[in-house]
Amino acid sequence: MSNFIDKLVNTKVDRRKFLKGSAAVAAAVAGLPLVAYDNTLKETTLKEKDVGHINTDTGKWVAAACWHNCGGRCLVKALVVEGVVVRQKTDDLREDTDDNPQQRACLRGRAEQFEAQGADRLKYPMKRKHWKPGGGDKSLRGKDEWERISWNEALKYIADEIIRIKNKYGVESIFSTSIEPAALLNKIGPYVSHWGTTSYGAWHAVPHILGIGDGGVVKDKINDRFDLQKSELVVGFGLNPAWSSFGNQTHWYLEMKKKGCKFVIIDPVYTDTAATLEAEWIPIKPGTDMTLQLALAYTMLQEDDPVKNPLIDWDFLNCCTYGFDAEHMPPDAIVNENFKDYLLGKYDNIPKTPEWAEEICGVSSDTTRKLARRIGKNTRVSLLTSWASARTYDSDSLPQLFITLGAMGGHIGKSGHNTGVSCSGTCGNFGKALVVAGSDGMVSKAKTYTPLYLNDTEGWKAILEGSYNPSAVFPSINGKPADWKKLLSKVDLTKKVEKKPINIQMIWHSANAILQSREGMKQGIQVHRKVEFVLSQSSFLTTNSKYADIVLPITTWWERGGNFAPSCNRDIMLVYSNVIKPIYEAKDDEWVNIQLGKLLDVPEKDMYPISEKQRFFNKLANSTVINKEGTGYEPLVEITSKDIEEWGCEGKLQSGRVPLNKFLADGIYQVERHDGDNYGNIAYEKFRNDPVKNPLNSATGLIEIYSQTKADILYSQGYSEISPLPKYVSPKNGYENTYLNLENKTKGKYPYQLINPHYPRRSHTIYDNVPWLREAMKQPAYISKRDADEKKIKNGDTVLITSAYGKTLRHAYVTERIVPGVIGLPHGSWVDVDESNGIDKAGADNYLCGNISTGAGVSGWNTQNVDLEKWTGSPLPDDVNIPQRIIF
Repeated sequence: MSNFIDKLVNTKVDRRKFLKGSAAVAAAVAGLPLVAYDNTLKETTLKEKDVGHINTDTGKWVAAACWHNCGGRCLVKALVVEGVVVRQKTDDLREDTDDNPQQRACLRGRAEQFEAQGADRLKYPMKRKHWKPGGGDKSLRGKDEWERISWNEALKYIADEIIRIKNKYGVESIFSTSIEPAALLNKIGPYVSHWGTTSYGAWHAVPHILGIGDGGVVKDKINDRFDLQKSELVVGFGLNPAWSSFGNQTHWYLEMKKKGCKFVIIDPVYTDTAATLEAEWIPIKPGTDMTLQLALAYTMLQEDDPVKNPLIDWDFLNCCTYGFDAEHMPPDAIVNENFKDYLLGKYDNIPKTPEWAEEICGVSSDTTRKLARRIGKNTRVSLLTSWASARTYDSDSLPQLFITLGAMGGHIGKSGHNTGVSCSGTCGNFGKALVVAGSDGMVSKAKTYTPLYLNDTEGWKAILEGSYNPSAVFPSINGKPADWKKLLSKVDLTKKVEKKPINIQMIWHSANAILQSREGMKQGIQVHRKVEFVLSQSSFLTTNSKYADIVLPITTWWERGGNFAPSCNRDIMLVYSNVIKPIYEAKDDEWVNIQLGKLLDVPEKDMYPISEKQRFFNKLANSTVINKEGTGYEPLVEITSKDIEEWGCEGKLQSGRVPLNKFLADGIYQVERHDGDNYGNIAYEKFRNDPVKNPLNSATGLIEIYSQTKADILYSQGYSEISPLPKYVSPKNGYENTYLNLENKTKGKYPYQLINPHYPRRSHTIYDNVPWLREAMKQPAYISKRDADEKKIKNGDTVLITSAYGKTLRHAYVTERIVPGVIGLPHGSWVDVDESNGIDKAGADNYLCGNISTGAGVSGWNTQNVDLEKWTGSPLPDDVNIPQRIIF
């Protein structure tokens, strides 16, 4: 596309004027006062003269992927004029109603053209100037100049390094941080991959063992959105879809509010979700949620009276759970302890009273007692949580306790009652998918090697030190933990796993932003300057690529042939088509694998026995939609002989709900919904009604308030010894660790707690390089008014945040909406280290984290201890004024 830049320049809309309109509209509609918007943005409409020169008559609207994992997954359309996207729009295919809302994209999705067509796109294969086989001057990674090379040169360099490293150190010395290279690597030997709890925190695996859920996102089982509207009260821990789950998730809660449901939000921040729902806010210190939940359970136990004040659903506890009291212990129990006596302090002489909890979590005992009385069995209560409170070290028992609290009130398996996770794509609307993407039909018969796995919480440390913990139960490559029942026969739960040596000498990055998005970033940079070869495939000079030796320009989804976008909404299915041709010399990951395979003697058919186009066609043909009765599924798309001829693929004629070309042109299929339809869902209803005939996936078939299996598995993991009961453990780097002496309240070296909320400017780390979004939304550090006054910090001042692991600079955003002693640093900003002093200038959250492993290898982003001070050096410029990472 030699004339691509000229086309883009000649057709672009005035950036500043568009930004004024889009940011002001977003602020007015979404109501996000905590976002640090540019308050000079006043205009709300574009003038015709600003866009009138664009000849749209020759353009075509194409269904385009909004491909990033924000939890929304909305419809995006791109207007393509002469090969360039000049405008975007979102869902206008149907009437926007409360029951069947349009799937409308947010500001991020509407700015995606400036990611796909960004000036900072990688255009050619590049190598470090001072790189040579074996690493060259490895200390210059992240600082070196770049030199353009050809694809043939790049592929030859990479293949030679793979062969050299494999022959010298073995395939197990190659660390692939992403799934994309797996098709090639798993044909040449057992390479090293990684696993982690990522956003799920302790919800990743522990509920899976307890029988509540079956792994991955689907563990978050709550009722369907229409049944949720029957709830009278929502008690939400960390619920904030207004920031973390764009799309219709906040709308589902507003529909509940319309029906009279009240909301209580428990969070260190008075979030925009809480403000939108006019919720009662209960401020709490990060990482202390278990103490409040234990005090709620204690109060329910103390005040329950079956006749005068029935709070506890004893029938549910006795029939559907094990371990609440001494009379209902599971048959495999080894420790003679039960939850009721733990609440009463029988084992540690600490009754879990509201006063005990108040000293730790900061919630007044009076507030706790009042809330406990409101969540009893006779109120239709939904106890809902995000994953955020479990993204803390030593939080492994938090999901178990949360489920126990819900079981005490009987808020499981009944209409209007819920206990579970409500965030990301399933926020406010859970149930089996009503539209299901089909399989691609690809099965390779070639020998495939299983990788070894590093846990994210020890990954960089393990590579530096040369040994790792070979966990046997939880590793996964797509977010879902392995089936623990199948693996138990291979694991000796009576002893901890023993560390094994590891010698990583090559790091291969692709789509996963592991250096940026996993903890211990500063240590990760050291690793990247230690190993012999670092390869990165990306569309931009991401953090992964910045510290690489060779970078390959990779296409975005807009430049590929089309596919299904992963759907987070059970009511819809999204599909996208090719939008633009590959920019400059960008290639896709599959092409890279095929070309390297030729140099490494791995046949293409061993990796991809079916062509990419045929795989997409198979997915379309095999896609299904629920039938009108809700009893089964039928084909989604109609396929004619003309379709098969036009695609040039193998296929069969079939009837379907929607013609193939219409589905592709629309980019979406949405099932029509209404209250009382055949598609509703009440989670665990069958189990509640007959737990014997409908057992859970736990070892006992019941909800395990006492879980010997959980304790044994976590013990064997090798990080922590965990009680079978959901006992509170003071987390590493938690509130208690902000004190040098907790008893006399003497603060320590790092007296503040740091949390990393998801932020509207980005989807995790994605979009942080888009100038429109950087101008529309700043990246501040949220600081309480009290803390700011004590430090003489004013709004907008540059502040230095320091942890035991790193330092970063940010502008202060002073507010009454965050708990004193807590600093909010939004997740995902791309690190920008000043090499002269080691201070990050971008507010990168993981630069302040270390590699700490506890329990099930849970990432602890919301339990970090830091110090705060006003910066005395040069003021930090606004992010929008920082030059983009553009290399030629």
